[in-house]
Amino acid sequence: MQFTHFTDYSLRTLIYLGAQQNMLATISDVAEKYGISQSHLTKVVHQLANRGYIQTTRGKGGGMRLARLPQLINIGDVVRDMEENINLVECFNAKKQGCPLIPTCILKSVLAEASRNFFATLDRYTLADLLTNQSSLKKIPELQKSAHSSPY
Repeated sequence: MQFTHFTDYSLRTLIYLGAQQNMLATISDVAEKYGISQSHLTKVVHQLANRGYIQTTRGKGGGMRLARLPQLINIGDVVRDMEENINLVECFNAKKQGCPLIPTCILKSVLAEASRNFFATLDRYTLADLLTNQSSLKKIPELQKSAHSSPY
């Protein structure tokens, strides 16, 4: 299973905001620190705000911050909210059942169990769990920036 960039950037944005809880951050701050597109991040921020994970303030002196305490932001919920399609294979989609193996296939039940276990693991964690090492988190943006300028 691989998350979309949208979900990846959503999680990164929440981690960034969680590490900067005493300050407002801007889209350009986050985009620059992670080396990602501002226009794509704008869509991510819009969705995070619509889902109630962050608060945004427009205008001069505006920015964004977490709308909830980090311990109230469940990672499994974030992934479910940000991923458009969490169907592992075609047969999970009720509207698209073209596989000829469906009547006798055991793979679907195996993958369904794997998916439940995957999300059960994510559901055990909150944003607060991802923020336990604050001093290291504050260094990550600098590492990200230097990593993008590396010739390797």
